[in-house]
Amino acid sequence: MFVDGNFLGLPENGDVVDVVILQIPYELTTSYGQGTSQGPASCIAASGQVELFDPLIGNDLPNGNAIHTNEPWNGEGNSLLQQLDGISNYLQPWYAGDCFPISLGGEHGILPPLVNAAKNHPLICNDLSKLTIVQIDAHADLRSQLDGEKYSHACAASRSLDLGVGKLLQVGIRAFSQEEYQAITSDERITTFFASDTQNHSTGREVWQQWLDTLSKLEGPVHLSIDIDGLDGSIVPATGTPVPGGLSYWQVVETIEALFNAENATVISADVNEIVPQLESPLTQFTAAMLTTKIVVNHIDAKNSGRWTSITQQMGKNRIIGESTFFQKEGGQ
Repeated sequence: MFVDGNFLGLPENGDVVDVVILQIPYELTTSYGQGTSQGPASCIAASGQVELFDPLIGNDLPNGNAIHTNEPWNGEGNSLLQQLDGISNYLQPWYAGDCFPISLGGEHGILPPLVNAAKNHPLICNDLSKLTIVQIDAHADLRSQLDGEKYSHACAASRSLDLGVGKLLQVGIRAFSQEEYQAITSDERITTFFASDTQNHSTGREVWQQWLDTLSKLEGPVHLSIDIDGLDGSIVPATGTPVPGGLSYWQVVETIEALFNAENATVISADVNEIVPQLESPLTQFTAAMLTTKIVVNHIDAKNSGRWTSITQQMGKNRIIGESTFFQKEGGQ
């Protein structure tokens, strides 16, 4: 039975949640194209056309797993900081260690409140230095501010490091400022694989393998953040800031697979962001839906292989929203 409004159109039975799809229609600091607030819903709609079979698990999804599509974040808040707290509070209950949360955005400004919510995960226990972020992106997102706003989507990685994230791995980067380049070359927490190197026709294959090897050596809890403009603009032309010269679809799939197969790492969550519905063709939102499905499949494979296990008792679908005012306090509100 196909269910409209559910990821992949999958019906839900009972209260158990193995994977939760979280929708964050946040768009407040975009600096070029508009429409990311409609991205999560368009991705959900497009997912209804994704094939449920994947050879990695040898079966159709959900393959015995309960995939829950949660109600979207309500968008409430009279200021940017209030909205950031709202996003963090919306996400926080799903970082209990009993399920795998995947957030759909929305602009990349969702990353800092996501990180703030992730600090509650049992593998992190309020020590974000344990967390590694793997970022697929065209942009470094390492600015100190953009147009006077330090929580701009262009500052998402910087603010996440400010929160205490221990390590940031980036790939696909090809649009960055001098300030960001200086951060990349001077901050030991940051490892960046530029698209000019990975996509080079002569030496790109060797550099790409170095990226995959780097992922395989990761340890501890990891969050995967996919800004879909990390892919070449020909694949995702409707994203907010499409940039030529990006990753291929299969390179992103390789990255997902290498990360989830890292023996000493545990992928605790993921996000797919900067989705903008494409009107003349569903290519952009369908690509986002395909990548989200690949994340689900690789999580299930990791679970089946013992690389991911539930840490706490199953909490079900009805969870109490958080009440933190962290960002408002940080901003002096």
